[in-house]
Amino acid sequence: MQFDQPLREGRFIKRYKRFFVDIDYQGETLTAHCPNTGSMMGCKDPESPVLFSSTDDPNRKLKHTLQMVKAPKSWVGVNTALPNKLVRELFETQPLKHWQKFDRQQGEVKINEQSRMDMVLWDSKAHEIEKWSAKNIVPPLHFIEVKNVTLEKQSQALFPDAVSTRGQKHLQELMDLVDEGYSCEMVFVVQRQDCKAFAPADEIDPEYGKLLRKAHSHGVKVTPLVCEMSPQEIRLTNRPLPLNL
Repeated sequence: MQFDQPLREGRFIKRYKRFFVDIDYQGETLTAHCPNTGSMMGCKDPESPVLFSSTDDPNRKLKHTLQMVKAPKSWVGVNTALPNKLVRELFETQPLKHWQKFDRQQGEVKINEQSRMDMVLWDSKAHEIEKWSAKNIVPPLHFIEVKNVTLEKQSQALFPDAVSTRGQKHLQELMDLVDEGYSCEMVFVVQRQDCKAFAPADEIDPEYGKLLRKAHSHGVKVTPLVCEMSPQEIRLTNRPLPLNL
């Protein structure tokens, strides 16, 4: 995925009110949108280099968006709006081997009155799916939930970076879908390049780690994929990291 314009570099000043971050850019303080609902642990040290995008959209109150923060060994992508787009792009260009039997995808598919899955894959020769609804279709369908990973410790990518009751709920829903005969997958988009393996962040959210291991043993595929990043683009690779579950 290429950015509309190359990102500009500044320095991190502070994050506040959850979705605001101040950036020092060439001696001027810019207030940018922070598109990340997590804690951003390890990605908010004062004076850290940052990359941000800008827009002339008159409907945007904040004209700048934080995209990456520099960790000691890697840029870290903090924009949680990008992973779903990156996964869809990967499906269209360099699909994982187990995706290659599917030729269609759809995002934000409703599975019940309260929940949606980030993505579903299917074979168009077998099914046509109406937008926003897939539960009335018999297998084979492949449901995917996508999570953004920014936390690293001892060369391991870790998720989550804060207690995630929503993430716990998604894991249970994936297990329920497996019980109904569907195939399911958790894709962890690792927006950094300094990790050699993936593990749940048990010290932060032990319940999530417990449920992820249970889901994996229940048949939910767990796929952590690393991004290659530059000020011009972010590209999701199709080479999964080893799992430490």
